[in-house]
Amino acid sequence: MYFSASYDQARGRFLAAAADRGAQLRSFRNDTARGAVGEELRTDVAYLAGTGTGTGTGDRGAVLVLVSGTHGAEGFAGSACQLRFLTEFDPASLPGLSVVLVHALNPFGFSHRRRVNEDNVDINRNFVDHGRVPINEGYAALHPLLLPADWGGPAHAAADERILLHLAEVGERATQLAITAGQYDHPDGLFYGGTAPCWSNVTWRSIIREHLAGYDRIAYIDLHTGLGARGAAEPIFRGGADPAAPGRARDWYGPALTDSDDGTSSSTRIGGNSAQALMEELPGTELTAITLEFGTQDALTVLRALQADNWLWQQKASVDGERAAGIRGLVRDAFAPDDDQWRAEVLDGGMRMIGRAMAGLTGVSRR
Repeated sequence: MYFSASYDQARGRFLAAAADRGAQLRSFRNDTARGAVGEELRTDVAYLAGTGTGTGTGDRGAVLVLVSGTHGAEGFAGSACQLRFLTEFDPASLPGLSVVLVHALNPFGFSHRRRVNEDNVDINRNFVDHGRVPINEGYAALHPLLLPADWGGPAHAAADERILLHLAEVGERATQLAITAGQYDHPDGLFYGGTAPCWSNVTWRSIIREHLAGYDRIAYIDLHTGLGARGAAEPIFRGGADPAAPGRARDWYGPALTDSDDGTSSSTRIGGNSAQALMEELPGTELTAITLEFGTQDALTVLRALQADNWLWQQKASVDGERAAGIRGLVRDAFAPDDDQWRAEVLDGGMRMIGRAMAGLTGVSRR
């Protein structure tokens, strides 16, 4: 019911639902690329102002922020959660709470069903100081194995064998960290963070300044898929500058909360995620930030889908239609499965965690 078949359809449904709820709408056009069918690419913002919170800085109370499509192909689940929220949320039930919904932070990836943007940049590795990027020595040795010369041929088989040997030697967690932490030296590689702030980075910072400045408390949920147990909703702590932020997040989300820094999460520690921009742009605000992950497949299967997608794009459309369709199917299954049970679990788990965030902000239980 809430899942869409394309970026364009998801965008239209989001805008219509937001307008029905009386939200203020703002659109940011990506003028550096076009969509899969030539459509314009836009990040849209729906703002529902809490009643009785004032309009100036310093008197606006609390705001819930839901972001979809940071990793484009994962946007189908995030958009569906946002659409259900717009359908079910009654602003009058929490009069002091404002809501900001950011739809398709990476519209190129959403439309083309890629995790990355038009320049192969992973948005959640781009929020760094590009003059002093993190060093990831482990990735360089794995890079040629992750980008085999063929897909389904001898080079691919040899690369897979060496990856498995690497896993046996250093372990799955160390391998995952080397691959996924983010790298800044291989523009054609996986989890590439770019050389400068990308369009989505600049746009997100503009949204923060325009819609979030002046709030006392922010609950931030960035919606993702591809990590963890299938269908499970895993809230991963992503920050808050004040020392009380980790404990506050535990109080809100309970034992389900994990943390990449202490090894409890399905995600490794990453640099340059979008919550970093909130801490930089709004240093005095009480922030409780999570990534909300919905699992799909095991980590190696998801990695294979990312490898295949990257290989396909490196070939510049020289791959036959059947093989290209097969690779696109791998990406779909890794990030947006066509599975009714999975979709139901995502929607229910998403609303449950969003409810906990609202309860944490307002003190009014939504469970």
